[in-house]
Amino acid sequence: MSELPSPADEHVPATSVPFGPPDLWADGLGRAGVRSVQVLAVTALAGVLLWIITRIPLVVIPVVVALILAAAISPLVGWLTTHGLPRALAVLASFIAILAVFGGAVSGIIVLIRAQTAELTGRVLAGVDQLHAWLNNGPVPVSDQEIAGVRESIQKFFSSSGFGAEALTGLRTAGEVLAGMVLMAVILFFFLKDGPKIRTFVFGFLPARHRATAAVAAQRSTRVLGGYVRGTAVIAAINALIVGLALAGLQVPLALPLAAFVFVGGFIPIIGATAAGTLAVVTALVSNGPGTAGIVLAVLIGSNQLEHHILQPVLMGKVLNIHGLSILLALAAGTTLAGIIGALLAVPLTAVGWTVFKTWTGRWPLDSAHPER
Repeated sequence: MSELPSPADEHVPATSVPFGPPDLWADGLGRAGVRSVQVLAVTALAGVLLWIITRIPLVVIPVVVALILAAAISPLVGWLTTHGLPRALAVLASFIAILAVFGGAVSGIIVLIRAQTAELTGRVLAGVDQLHAWLNNGPVPVSDQEIAGVRESIQKFFSSSGFGAEALTGLRTAGEVLAGMVLMAVILFFFLKDGPKIRTFVFGFLPARHRATAAVAAQRSTRVLGGYVRGTAVIAAINALIVGLALAGLQVPLALPLAAFVFVGGFIPIIGATAAGTLAVVTALVSNGPGTAGIVLAVLIGSNQLEHHILQPVLMGKVLNIHGLSILLALAAGTTLAGIIGALLAVPLTAVGWTVFKTWTGRWPLDSAHPER
């Protein structure tokens, strides 16, 4: 009678071991665990890189601003180059033209402010008296005692040591901004002059199979940045023209400087326009009274609606191709990380990141002129 084979004699394949490592990571929970570890590792790497970047803002911010300006100015440099100028001279001519426009605008604003200082002072004094009377007798009366308390608090703040420390911090920040502007101008010159060489050098670190995709992504990002800057400049100029004409028609002092602030504020979505509009309304309030301030506020609201419903869809819709919620979140993140500079750079950097992502993942094919939504 033959003996029955014992379980120990049976051959058990290695792959069928119930608790072996392959089976431990092969089910859904194991795959989720592996993916979670990968996500945590990538997040940690991104956090370290972001921490390093925020530690050297004097280097990073000029480089980013120079990249954005280079994308906007490169068509002018290309046009001058195609008309016979050497590239270095074309870059220099573009620099001189931009500096002349910018310097002339700043000089004109300073001259206007100095010329209207006396008139503005008289209007402000009269406006303060009018505002005082309106506060005493308005819909929500405010007593002289309460006004005096607010005035005393303001005076204490300006005479406190904290204000002196803030002033010193402001002077140091102004010095850093000046140094950053000089560095940005130097970087911008080399980006415009040697942009193709710099791009080829950077892409040389990538694997050969990714260089073509990187080149297309860079070309599209340059087009997006340039279109964003030029479109924003046009929209900001239209808003500044509307507000400036309204202020001049209402005989509000410093109409042109305030219009210039509106133009500059247009480059910082939501935050900049709000700050510039508030300054215009406050100036109208203290110089011309609540009625004029209300009209200025209505003009600002109408200009904002024109921008959001007509100008931005026509001039910026095809350039950015990103949702308004993404812009809002990018602004919040940029402001938290880098203050006003972060708010200024948040939207163009988000647009570039989205362009690179679509190109790299194939949502925007390399041979297509338009992305998939």
